Amino acid sequence: MATVPAWLRRAIPDAQSLASKDIEDVALTAGAAIGALDAVVRRQERWAGAWRQRLALSAAAATAKQAGRVEDESSLRDAVLLTRPGDNVGPAGLLLLAWRRLATRPAEELLTAKNLAAVLEDLGHARDDEAVSDLSTAPRQLGAGAGMVATLTGTFMAAERHGFGRAVGAWLADALLAQRLGWVHAVPLLGAEAALGASARPRRSAASSVAISIGTDPEHAKGLLAVQARAALRAIDLSAELERRADRLLAVAPKLRAKAAGAVVDKLLSDDAIVASEKIADMSDRGLRRLFDRLVELGAVRELSGRPTFRIYGL
Repeated sequence: MATVPAWLRRAIPDAQSLASKDIEDVALTAGAAIGALDAVVRRQERWAGAWRQRLALSAAAATAKQAGRVEDESSLRDAVLLTRPGDNVGPAGLLLLAWRRLATRPAEELLTAKNLAAVLEDLGHARDDEAVSDLSTAPRQLGAGAGMVATLTGTFMAAERHGFGRAVGAWLADALLAQRLGWVHAVPLLGAEAALGASARPRRSAASSVAISIGTDPEHAKGLLAVQARAALRAIDLSAELERRADRLLAVAPKLRAKAAGAVVDKLLSDDAIVASEKIADMSDRGLRRLFDRLVELGAVRELSGRPTFRIYGL
């Protein structure tokens, strides 16, 4: 199970202590936190899909709040899971799909022009071929020749040049981190952090005015590094929590008699959540509901919606 050294937790500065820290010290701490996260990612656990998607849900909820929307994690999950395939999931659901794209697509495909165009559209931005072209090349150029600090701040600057908000910068930074470290899939980190850039001024929308240039202000660079370190630790802590829940699910799996129980277990380990009406091969709706009831009774999964109908289940 993933553990974080106590010294690393103590070393990550909060808003009050950040000003007294040198940027080199903050960068070192952020590097140590990313190193600890890298160890979790490279284990390639069976529950990693659910872990990344749960992080994507948190990022989408923060993005919705920054955009002035009222949807929380439960509402965003409903918007996607309770919409029939092919139907419009609405603006809030699209925010979740943008972050799920980060968590599920192969990392090597994330910064292609085609993928970025879809992400910008999901995040509520009008199509801009010039911006897409720039964003598909600038982060990779940074990743090839810049250090950790310049890469992180430069990615946000690339988004800000085109008037995009912090959600786009966070998405790009997470994608570039995955590519630089050779991860198969990106881990949504920065999107869920409300204090990006150590700025106390909230944005009215995800496409608000261009922010102050982070790259020319060491305080903003330190803020970003501290946020990245905190996000890495938050992801590690969530991985430990989901690992315990996944171990419980796998322990009770041999007791399940349903014919397609194995497919349901695999889906629970790879997705954030499943609706009770999910179409599973060789499993009727009634059989699936009974299986979920049994898994809840065994303490292997949770019912996440709190509703008597249209129920949703996950680790």
